[in-house]
Amino acid sequence: MSDRLDKIYIRDLALRCIIGTFPEERHKKQDVVINVVMWADLAVAGQTDDIHDTVDYKRITKAILTAIEPSSYRLIEKIAQAVADICLADPLVEKVKVTVDKPGALRFARSPAVSIYRER
Repeated sequence: MSDRLDKIYIRDLALRCIIGTFPEERHKKQDVVINVVMWADLAVAGQTDDIHDTVDYKRITKAILTAIEPSSYRLIEKIAQAVADICLADPLVEKVKVTVDKPGALRFARSPAVSIYRER
């Protein structure tokens, strides 16, 4: 990952959606926790102090919630890819890392998780 790019984080975004492959998972929403790291050049925004020169993380967060909460994916990998696609739709975002946790899905473990990395 490039040292010349800056990072924007969305940490511990908690939401509920239908997720899972087993029949009993297809009827009731479950907790999902999403963490995002976006790489972008934020130098201009640091100079101008103008939101139009940066990644609008509030807009991206709303887009993630809008896309994932009503979804009914089977795999957390698919959620991660959908989130990465949302982030990369912003022209300033060059790279993204998305981690999706499914708390409570495994006995004796805090959560299973998947982490993906995508770039333009």
